[in-house]
Amino acid sequence: MGIFSRLRTLIASNVNDLIGKAEKPEKMLNQLIIEMNEQLIESKKAVAMAIADEKKLEREKDSQYAQSKEWERKAMLAVNNGKDDLAKEALLRKQEYDNAAAEYQKQWEAQKTSVESLKESLRELQNKIEEAQRKKNLLVARAKRAEAQQKIQNTISTVSGNKSAFEAFDRMAAKVDQMEAMADASKELEDFTNNNDLERQFKALEKSDVTADAMLLELKEKMKALPEK
Repeated sequence: MGIFSRLRTLIASNVNDLIGKAEKPEKMLNQLIIEMNEQLIESKKAVAMAIADEKKLEREKDSQYAQSKEWERKAMLAVNNGKDDLAKEALLRKQEYDNAAAEYQKQWEAQKTSVESLKESLRELQNKIEEAQRKKNLLVARAKRAEAQQKIQNTISTVSGNKSAFEAFDRMAAKVDQMEAMADASKELEDFTNNNDLERQFKALEKSDVTADAMLLELKEKMKALPEK
């Protein structure tokens, strides 16, 4: 378990370091996944070494038991041949191998338990990394959305805080209104002037017609008063 305790500490320190330096969440998340997979590879190597140690202990245990069986066979052979002293020596050797085999048995069982625990921790770590990989895209999307919202908010705050720009905009709007009003006034004045000229022309025509009629009437009256030739 010490391996994974150190591993968790290492990953935590790397994560904290990356978060502290991170500017782009997507880049940070990709780097975190890389770090996790690198640590996973190292963990697999450590577990593989532990499994190898377990197999070695198992082989030693089996070898000691096999030697014990062999010396027991030799002791039986000595007894069958009336060699009791030789049989005793063989039994003493058998006991040595039995003791060694018993010790290897305990070591092997302890190592086997440790290996099973390491395998479980490794599976848990691998599952968490796979889950992190699945969540990465979602986190990246959330980070991009938050970044976009922040940019919009900063823009709004900047524009809202720039009163001179709004004041200049209002002055320009007022100027455009004034220009439109002046254009309307000029048109109205031109129309008014044109109407007055037209009225004067018709009045002049009417006046000229009245004067001519009066002069004609006066001429006719004058001609009546003249003696006939």
